[in-house]
Amino acid sequence: MRLPRRLTASVAASALVITALTGCDSDSESGDTTQIVIGADLASGSSADFAYTRALQLKIEQVNASGVLGSRQLVLRIQDNRSDPTESLRNISAFARDPAVAAVISGFCDECVVNAAKTINDQKIPTIALAAADEVTEPVESRRYVFKLGPNSTDSAAAIVAELVRKKAKTAAVLYSADLYGRGAQKTMQKQLENADIDPTSLSIRPTATEIGQTVGTLTDTEPDALVVLAGAEQATLAATSAKTAGFKGDIYFDAAAAGDLFLPQAAASATDRTTMVFTQILAIEDVIATTPAKAARKQWFRDYTARYGSYSGVAAFAADAVDLIADAVVKVGGDRQRIRDVLETSQTDGLAGPIRLTPDNHSGLMPQALTLLVARSGRWRLLS
Repeated sequence: MRLPRRLTASVAASALVITALTGCDSDSESGDTTQIVIGADLASGSSADFAYTRALQLKIEQVNASGVLGSRQLVLRIQDNRSDPTESLRNISAFARDPAVAAVISGFCDECVVNAAKTINDQKIPTIALAAADEVTEPVESRRYVFKLGPNSTDSAAAIVAELVRKKAKTAAVLYSADLYGRGAQKTMQKQLENADIDPTSLSIRPTATEIGQTVGTLTDTEPDALVVLAGAEQATLAATSAKTAGFKGDIYFDAAAAGDLFLPQAAASATDRTTMVFTQILAIEDVIATTPAKAARKQWFRDYTARYGSYSGVAAFAADAVDLIADAVVKVGGDRQRIRDVLETSQTDGLAGPIRLTPDNHSGLMPQALTLLVARSGRWRLLS
């Protein structure tokens, strides 16, 4: 199948693999099968969106093979936004204009979906965002067609602060990425630390920075009880490595934005050992006993993804849950956008990432109970016992 022209060149030079799209780019009927198109606005250079792409492809194949949709079939259509809000708006606008597209799934780029929120609402195209910033779904009155899966910074901060209180920490240094998510997460973290009588010191880094040793050193020179990192997986790992190089002896904590692959980079395994991260159980699902159908489903998803791709990415479950939510809506109402939105707004399920509850007043569905504490041991993430 031919890829969209403007995406082909970018994909050729990137890690975003989209050659295994399901079905074709059409909502036409093939025999007795009606195709329901899901548009995906993803970035070719993003490691998170690379994992989302894989998860979307696998989950859509599974949904179609299950027969749950009856005479319907899901089709995945991906456009590359290159992490550029302007390009993302162009992609989402094109999806909205195409009556074949029943819903959109957007990727890691916070600014992309926030920038497109008005267009999404005006064009009435139901969109599930896999970005992390609270602004993705707030204020909800101007995000009626936007929904979010993934941890909220408030819940992630609460889990870290509770652990710091348990360990009787008195001071904490906070390193955060100077982007939409990082700035919001830092404000939330600082407020919760202060409420817990833990003295915070914060410094920011550019989202694309690869040399952060000096900033980390400035924070650790004050010998805080803990270093809290609010950044993506690559920068978080780099921060832990820099802290160890600087001789930091305190505890290191990552918030949920740092989740990436099950296995940490080999070069960073020693530096990240005993680092604690807030995330869902799925990244350490091998440590979980399947005592419920939901836990059994998570273990099966982990095995399916690993069997297909050779390893596991923690964020993959969010993309898979997005597909399941859309598929459940399609079962009930077909490809009608307005009715899909209405179904999404009252969706409740025990997803692969954890319990999801969406309401008219809360479009960010992952429940706080989905989060737990993981610890890095021997280069991989385990449940904190």
